Amino acid sequence: MWKQSNITLTAKRRGCHLVTREVLEQLPELAELEIGLLHLFIQHTSASLTVNENADPDVRGDLERHLNVMVPENAPYYEHTLEGPDDMPAHIKSVLIGPSLSLPISNGRLALGTWQGIYLCEHRDNAGTRRLVATIQGE
Repeated sequence: MWKQSNITLTAKRRGCHLVTREVLEQLPELAELEIGLLHLFIQHTSASLTVNENADPDVRGDLERHLNVMVPENAPYYEHTLEGPDDMPAHIKSVLIGPSLSLPISNGRLALGTWQGIYLCEHRDNAGTRRLVATIQGE
């Protein structure tokens, strides 16, 4: 089976957000698969996807704070500044983290580790909804 669908994530404030449940609610067909892959691709250049800690929200806050130190706003060497001080840092952060994930499916569920979840890393202060393309391959 191959299937591709679009997922819309609700607008989030800047930061790292656990979105596993929000993604899975929009992919009920995963339950039909014994084995497969879910590929998620975010259609934006100022947000990113990753997998990390799903239990302690302090991890998400620490990641956001570290990214803000690594990639500061208003750096004097930025040329792309017309869309606000958070825009160029958002592009850099999305390059560092990446736009996609490939996740294994096993027995109708994502085969994530016990402490793993899907993160939307929102790098803009006032972003809207985010669109993902979900491609499922499996049997």
